[in-house]
Amino acid sequence: MTTTASPAAPKVRRPGPLLGAYALICSALLAYGHSLTRSEIALREAEDLRTSLVQALPPELHDNDLLANTIQLERPDGTSTTIYRALRGAEVTAVAYNWTTEAGYGGPISLIVGVSSEGRIVGVRILSHSETPGLGDKIDIRKSNWIRSFEGRWFDPAAPQQWAVRKDGGDFDQFAGATITPRAVVGAVKASLEFFAAHRSRLLATVTAAERATAEPADGHRKEDKHE
Repeated sequence: MTTTASPAAPKVRRPGPLLGAYALICSALLAYGHSLTRSEIALREAEDLRTSLVQALPPELHDNDLLANTIQLERPDGTSTTIYRALRGAEVTAVAYNWTTEAGYGGPISLIVGVSSEGRIVGVRILSHSETPGLGDKIDIRKSNWIRSFEGRWFDPAAPQQWAVRKDGGDFDQFAGATITPRAVVGAVKASLEFFAAHRSRLLATVTAAERATAEPADGHRKEDKHE
């Protein structure tokens, strides 16, 4: 009897190693691209911060580089916040700091608040948000002037009800179809002023000669700030 050889079993391809190698190559390319853009991203973030600071603390209030002389203070939630101090000589004329509220309609809203030594709002600007375009995004200075309604205001503990939108009996306008967003921002600015009142002596403490030396503006910074 003639025996017929069985056909060879087909080779089973194992995609695992191939996919692993592909993923490794992609990860390496992403890491390389990130390393190339990291310095550019950091530079852009610093420029954005400087622009926001100049809007919250106008150049006429200080003769120092706002980024060069800062202190750290603890917020009510236990996190640390950076305080940017506007100086004239050794005197602190105003301060600015970031404040974030989780009460936004689309998520957290981050803002920077400038407060004068008298406790009045110098300027407020939105740093980031996820509010609805055409509605809640009117908190952005590029969309409307609503955020400027805080300028010159201060928090009076005897009349806290003023710090609310008109729908809630307060002094601030809300947006048609979007009350949650302005309500969140008003509450955040109010909380930032309460923070100022609680830490006033530390925020406005006269700076030492050594601190003042580190706050001297780098060449061209004052000129650039005025231009902005």
